[in-house]
Order: sequence, then structure tokens, then C-alpha cells
Amino acid sequence: SCGARGRRRGQGNVPGIESAYLAMDTEEGVEVVWNEVQFSDKKVFKSFEERIREMFENLMQVEHPNIVKFHKYWLDMRESRARVIFITEYMSSGSLKQFLKKTKKNHKTMNVKAWKRWCTQILSALSYLHSCDPPIIHGNLTCDTIFIQHNGLIKIGSVFAEAIHGNVHQHRDEVRNQHFFAPEYGIAGDDYAIDIFSFGICALEMAVLEIQANGDNAVSKEAIDHAGQSLEDPLMREFIQSCVLTEAKTRPTAHDLLFHRVLFEVHSLKLLAAHCFINNQCKKNALILILDMTEMLCMINHRDRPGVHLKYSHVSPLELDKFLEDVKNGIYPLMNFASQRPHPIPRALSLSQEQMETVKTPTPEPQETETRKVVQIHCNLEANEEGTRSHLSLFLKMDDRLHRQLSCDVLPCKSI
Repeated sequence: SCGARGRRRGQGNVPGIESAYLAMDTEEGVEVVWNEVQFSDKKVFKSFEERIREMFENLMQVEHPNIVKFHKYWLDMRESRARVIFITEYMSSGSLKQFLKKTKKNHKTMNVKAWKRWCTQILSALSYLHSCDPPIIHGNLTCDTIFIQHNGLIKIGSVFAEAIHGNVHQHRDEVRNQHFFAPEYGIAGDDYAIDIFSFGICALEMAVLEIQANGDNAVSKEAIDHAGQSLEDPLMREFIQSCVLTEAKTRPTAHDLLFHRVLFEVHSLKLLAAHCFINNQCKKNALILILDMTEMLCMINHRDRPGVHLKYSHVSPLELDKFLEDVKNGIYPLMNFASQRPHPIPRALSLSQEQMETVKTPTPEPQETETRKVVQIHCNLEANEEGTRSHLSLFLKMDDRLHRQLSCDVLPCKSI
């Protein structure tokens, strides 16, 4: 449950959300965002109620490093209004739109390497959503609904499916954001193509930092074409143009775009090894525990010349730790090698109030340096009956009277 709603704030003027508050989850001791979506017609809300429940149940099942986490939701129906309240992960560093505005003060264009990394992360998230079973269409993708963290991690938020399109205020209702939406938006049944069109405009804006509009008027097609032609890299132009084609059926999928020449690259052995390292938790723990800086990290043998021997002491531990943390957080996804497979989502079940009370909000990753002091700590280590693993629990009492409980499984290793 969330404590008293704190100061009102918007995560970059998020579409479809009339009110957003920075709140404290007193159960987990973390900051979250309390969002409210108002429905204009209570009768329409009741007719869509089951679909809305199913949509939010599906969104709560979504687990991806580049998608803002949905923690919890509930419906609030009163005599005068109908609304959905949902709790999401707090993105402390702001929206991509805000970041681009700051960057434009000192640069004319975005660094190509950063642009590619951002595109890959956004497409990784869209590919995941579109390959869910049933598919999830974002339907609200703009630079205001994409968030960037201090470490370069990109996350997309404000995923609104067809169930509430047309019934709430969205960014499409704002003149300055109409250019992000496909021509067929809201006319035919929405599919992945509307997300691809929106992504193409986002990718263009990320490259040129801003698409110029005439005062308060909407961004014209001519302005979009002019911004596209200003790109020096022909592959970038081709990539973006393929996303914003007028005919929806001719637009590529998110999965296909990850293989486009402008983004595709053969992953380095370092990146592949990092993903294997992170995915194999037991070996990771063992390596950290037995690490000897004098031991051999790898050997490269040559027939015609002396080989190369690298020791752990030749690698900066801080640099390696940061790279592993970035890979773990989702900054360098391995989408180029992933097959296009559906991600099944459990069919939504309506939760009773008693069940809702027992649902705990997952703790989002901390985004700021911890400054509180620990005034008391309890540690407990228990082995299971089979002796195959131990469970470590840490109970922390902080100086602001909030408590944190941390726990993990410790797998046995020969030299633990």
C-alpha cells in the first residue's frame, strides 16, 4: 500500500494521466508514482470495466528492463466520476523530451552511438510487448512517455491499450504531439504498426534533438521531411523513413528493425560473456568469492608468435563491475540473437479486495545514492532441508524509522 500522496508531479506531462503524485510505498520503503486516469463517461467505463481490468492485470505481468514497472492498480467508481488509480515505478531522471531540450543548448545533433543504444532499447521493449500473447500495443509512444536514467537506461511508460483509447485524454489530443501518431490511429483496429510510426518520429527527434513547429501549431509533414533530409547518414534516413510510411502494412516490425543495417552489429565476446555471467547466478557468486588477481583470466595462443596471457589484475574491477551492472539493468540487450517467440501472459483474473491487500509492490531499482544511516541490523542464514541452498535475510532499521528487509538465496559452491 502507498502512504499519503506527496507533492504533485508529472513524469514529463504523461499522456492520459490527469494527476500524478510522487508517493511513498511505506511497505517497501521506496518512492513510487501514484497515477490517476479519469473517464469522461461513467456508463462507458462500466461497459469497458472487464477489459480495463484485464489490460491492467496483463500490464502487471510485464517484466522487461526497458519498460516502466506497473506495481498495483484499483478502480474507483463514485456517483460523479469513474477513474483508475495505478502505482508505477518512479523514474527520477525525467523524460527523454526533457533530456533532448537540455542537450540542444550545447549540441546540434545527438551522438550516433547514444542514438543507436537508445533505439535498440526502445525496440527491445516494443518487440517484447508485440510478441506477448495476446500482443500488447503501446498506443501512446512519444518522447514524453520515454524516460532516461542517469546511467543511460531507457524505459518506456504509459502503456495504454485499446480498452481506454478514446475515453481518456491522451497526447494525441494536444496539438504539439499529433505528429507522433500514425494517420490510421483510432480509425482502424490498432496493431503494431501505430507503435512503429510513433517510434520512427521519436527516433527522428532523438537524432535532430527537436523537430521545428510553427509556433503553437502542429508539426507539419514538411517539417518532418525536412528534419529527415537533414540527417547525414543515409542508413539513418532509410531506417526512419521505413517506420513512417503512410501504408501501415509496409512498416517493418520492431523485431525486424533490430536487424536493420544501421543498428545491427555482431555482439562482442565481452557482451556475450557478460550476459552468460549474469544469467548464471551460481557461477557468478563463485567467481566473485574465489577471485584471485594473480590468476589467469584468459590465454590466446598463436602458432607463429608468442601468445597473450591476461590476468585478472589486467582488468579494472570498477570498470568491469559497471559494465556488468549496465548489462544487468538492460542498457545492452541481446536482441539480435533472440528468436521471435510469444511471451504468454496469464489471463487476467479479477482480484478480490482481500487479495489486493495481500499483493506486495515489487521494489524498483534504487535510482539515487542512499544517505540514510542504518541504526540496527539483524542477519539470519538458514539452510533448507535438502541442504541444496541457504537463505540469507537482512533486516535493517534506518534512522528515519523506515525498515528494509533484504533477502537472497545462497547457492553452495566448493570454495564458498
